[in-house]
Amino acid sequence: MKHEKQDLSALTEKLIIENVNLSVLTEVMMIETTGFSAEEAATETAMRERIEKVQDTFLVAKTDSGKVVGFIVACASKVRYITDELFENVRKNEEADDYLLVLSLAVLPEFQHQGIAGKLLFALENVAKKQQRKAISLTCLAEKVGFYEANGYCNEGVSTSSHAREIWYNLVLELAY
Repeated sequence: MKHEKQDLSALTEKLIIENVNLSVLTEVMMIETTGFSAEEAATETAMRERIEKVQDTFLVAKTDSGKVVGFIVACASKVRYITDELFENVRKNEEADDYLLVLSLAVLPEFQHQGIAGKLLFALENVAKKQQRKAISLTCLAEKVGFYEANGYCNEGVSTSSHAREIWYNLVLELAY
């Protein structure tokens, strides 16, 4: 399926970033399965659980007409790096946890390269600061490392994760107050 790039020069000024709700689960799943391989993508059951348990750190980007074009979801943790079991089972965010671990960041292909992913990262950073977290951590494939570094994340090396039998890298954004 070919995706045509949308002209978002006007849209990015009207992009709405807000907390997710179950009413957009279908749209979120379409973005997830478009952005990740079948082995990498979360199941609908896992995504529903994320919406129900970590809504405060699950943000969607919408056009002013209400179309969901991207999302970022993270969960709070005591540990600095993502472990494979987090992709299937998340618990409610706890105030005492020091880290936010990004489980997924995805934007519809036709809306990519318009700054939406960066805006979602920045919005999550603001949430993390309000929650007084120490850092945001994520794993990504080698081809995405440069994007995250350009957004202030530091590459801390190869992850122990073997999710989808891929080699992942730990990227961390230390939060300054």
